[in-house]
Amino acid sequence: MSFNEKFLVEISSLPDLKNPKLVCGLPGSGFVGKLAVDYIIEKLQGKQFADIYSSSFPPQVTIQQDGTVDLIKNSLYYCKTESHDLVLLTGDAQPVLPQSEYLLAEEIINICKKLHIDIIYTLAAYITGTFSKSSKVYGTSTSPDLIQQFSKYQIQTMNKGSITGMNGIIIGVAKKFNMKGICLLGETSGYVIDAKASKAVLQVLLQMLDIKLDMTELDKKVEDTEKIIKSIESQASREGYGQMAMPQPSNKNLGYIS
Repeated sequence: MSFNEKFLVEISSLPDLKNPKLVCGLPGSGFVGKLAVDYIIEKLQGKQFADIYSSSFPPQVTIQQDGTVDLIKNSLYYCKTESHDLVLLTGDAQPVLPQSEYLLAEEIINICKKLHIDIIYTLAAYITGTFSKSSKVYGTSTSPDLIQQFSKYQIQTMNKGSITGMNGIIIGVAKKFNMKGICLLGETSGYVIDAKASKAVLQVLLQMLDIKLDMTELDKKVEDTEKIIKSIESQASREGYGQMAMPQPSNKNLGYIS
């Protein structure tokens, strides 16, 4: 193993898949996408088939349950369902350098080509800076044809702004390689790990893919999120801050951090 190259992709074996779709959920604000993808992997018993290492990931190691260390990495899993086979991208971190995000996205697209994946879904966070009772789901895509489907799933179409990070870059690079892509963003304050936003995004994704999933365990995490939010709001009220809100930039074309 050498870190002279930007990325090292270790593939145990390429799975034999039928009509596969890629779903990406790398760590970002509120862990919206990662929570959703990790939940799919857990409930559908996803099988790991590839790891991606890079010197562009944060310079640290993760501690495993058995007490050992492992390098920061991204991982690919697959699982089979009655409607679609899925390839799932999760990971410990995103690259720390912008150029590396593009290079990683290209590595992912190359794997997609080998697996004959025809569309990529990325799951991300739509940051509002305030707590809301319900989480709307916003979306953007590589083509107008896909956007026309959004209203069927109550997806709010984004028509301005930007998406920073891998969950945006991946579908941008996919478009350059003539691949279809959709980014779904769950409305979140950006203050907490937001299982409620993750559930909202996941429910829309499952509808689009015609996949059923038991949400009981995720509902428990949603309850935990709501308890944390109530605690923060209560503390803010006691200290006289009122409704928590992040400072809003003067430029209305906000960036939506994935």
